[in-house]
Amino acid sequence: MVISWSYSLNVLAARFGPHPAVMDHDEQALSFSQLNQYAHALAAYLVELGAQPGQAIASFLPNSIEAVWVSYGIRLTGGAETPLNPGYTLDEIKWCAALANFDFVVTDSTGQAALIGMGFKTINTDDLLERLAAANAGSVMPEVRSTQQGRILFTSGTTGKPKGVPYTHGARWAGEQLLKATLPFTPTPGSRLLLMTPFVHGASLLTYAWCDFGGTVLLHPGVDPARIAPLLDSGTVDAIFAPPTVLAKITAAFDGQVFQGIRCIFTGTQPLTQTLYLKTCKMFGANVRITYGKSECINPITVLSPEATHSYFTSEEPACGTCVGWPAPGVEIRIQAPDAAPEHLMRQENGDEAQPDGEIYLRAPHMSSGLIDHTGFHPHAPDGWHQTGDLGYVDAQGRLVLSGRVADVIKTGGYRVNPDEIEAALAGNTLCTAICVTSIGSDYWGEIIIAVAQDAQAGWASRCEMLLEGMSRHKKPRQYISVQTLPRNPQGKINRRQVSKLIVDTHLLKDGPYPELTALHTTD
Repeated sequence: MVISWSYSLNVLAARFGPHPAVMDHDEQALSFSQLNQYAHALAAYLVELGAQPGQAIASFLPNSIEAVWVSYGIRLTGGAETPLNPGYTLDEIKWCAALANFDFVVTDSTGQAALIGMGFKTINTDDLLERLAAANAGSVMPEVRSTQQGRILFTSGTTGKPKGVPYTHGARWAGEQLLKATLPFTPTPGSRLLLMTPFVHGASLLTYAWCDFGGTVLLHPGVDPARIAPLLDSGTVDAIFAPPTVLAKITAAFDGQVFQGIRCIFTGTQPLTQTLYLKTCKMFGANVRITYGKSECINPITVLSPEATHSYFTSEEPACGTCVGWPAPGVEIRIQAPDAAPEHLMRQENGDEAQPDGEIYLRAPHMSSGLIDHTGFHPHAPDGWHQTGDLGYVDAQGRLVLSGRVADVIKTGGYRVNPDEIEAALAGNTLCTAICVTSIGSDYWGEIIIAVAQDAQAGWASRCEMLLEGMSRHKKPRQYISVQTLPRNPQGKINRRQVSKLIVDTHLLKDGPYPELTALHTTD
């Protein structure tokens, strides 16, 4: 099978030519004709420089118009687009380069200045303006083999250094078709999608899907209330991609306001709590759609429609975990239950026989080829199943419910505890901006569960204990600590491993049946 990315982009340009494909936060626009022209010009230049099909070609750009046409341009070459998060440090970039083995990096003047001396062949988008303006808008690049390596993403690195996640062009194509097929409505020219997360992951996936229908993407570099307020007030934004961290910022910034016109809030990447859903629903209406995706298998793995999401959070008994919906077409889910699961890991579903949580395995046509670490490339199992590292179960309605991460499970006093369950119960604590539940080693308990709050106010620990009154005793934190800032990775997710290290580095443990932590110096 071959794929003609070039033909598809030429068709979009012919169909939607002058319509804006992308607008940035300064309201600079890139039309479909310009997107086509710039992307083909970059692709032709990369080929002139020696880029080969399947070769890793990196991009290092902030959310911007350039990030979009560069992404399209690298894909046209048949190379493996390797987007680097603009929040990466130089050491992280070196690590990613060693895994993906890229030489070319397409960047802007700021990025080029940061990369000086690292040995890369940098291509400055600011220096390409003359070439872009003179490019032939009707250019055609060669077709691409579907089995050729087509993209390399990187895991979030929450449990160690990031790993490379390679996709073939065929898997990339399949993922885009599946994402379009599961949209809650079909965009049209003029439909506007607001994106505020880094373009390197979910934002780029939705950009490709949206633009395929002639819609316009509003690409902003983060959540800036002053900039997005006029957009929300205008009623001209049809959809927003907002993971829970973004939703929390928006609902806090515009508390008490109601915005009309939003047809869908796309969310995922992290568990959505009932408290945050109800705030979002009050502000935008019952139009939140949840999906499950991973670096190793992009969205959508599962989908929970806006109607089903509203029913789940308002009508049903709260589940232990986070419901992420039914498998998308072509996606298979398998739960690998642990052998001889202890009684406290068993759950009862509607009077049926108790079943244990297990690790989630999946396979799908749009899944990655495997993983790349410091020892090389490791393909997925021959039968196609991928071991996700996530814990969960399938409920009585056939929906997938996430309950935690295998790597995050805390073993304390002979029990296995999922910290996500505790964090979900503590999500309603308004006396702090965020809470991480983690653990440190203990000779007496094995591990001690600790709740760590960011920007905590007086009485926050007592509020936590009140929220956890109905929870089993072995799941409750034995210590409560407040810090100014919780360590996060470049994607903005709290890094539990670093939180644990912070505790160990700044506190002295008095172990025993009633453990105590004493600060070596203040952490407030």
